[in-house]
Amino acid sequence: MKKIILTLFVTLILTSNSYAAGSSSSGSGSSSISNYDKAVKLIKSAKKYEEKEKLNKAKKNYVKAQKFLIKSIDKNPNNADTLNYLGFTTRKLGDYENGEKYYLQGLALNPNHKGINEYLGELYVATNRIELAKERLKVLENCNCKEFNELKAVIEGTKKSKY
Repeated sequence: MKKIILTLFVTLILTSNSYAAGSSSSGSGSSSISNYDKAVKLIKSAKKYEEKEKLNKAKKNYVKAQKFLIKSIDKNPNNADTLNYLGFTTRKLGDYENGEKYYLQGLALNPNHKGINEYLGELYVATNRIELAKERLKVLENCNCKEFNELKAVIEGTKKSKY
């Protein structure tokens, strides 16, 4: 009888420890990774595929990332970072009109968001609206950031942005 009780006790302890490990609220468990974080990881991977000219793989990752971002924005609609990446993935998938809408929603929340201003400027260059791109550059001119330099290069034509 003691062996049965001891076995049950050990089983109970091991089971409760495995549940505790899997339900970590610190974000270390794979099930606790946010949709936004999953999307960012896919976007980074897609950019690497683009650099290697593996455009089909890049597109698949952008599609997956976009799905995670839509889930994320449904839960938290007022997140400029999520809207930035949602605009980015949408633009990368060729839907400039909706990409622009997401960027503008993000700018309504944070008019000085560096990423949105850069990417919206790149979208404006791609759609032949250079004056609007220059307005985005003007917003970034005092940030002393890579986003300013990236957008400036795209506007000047010294860097081709991959769409």
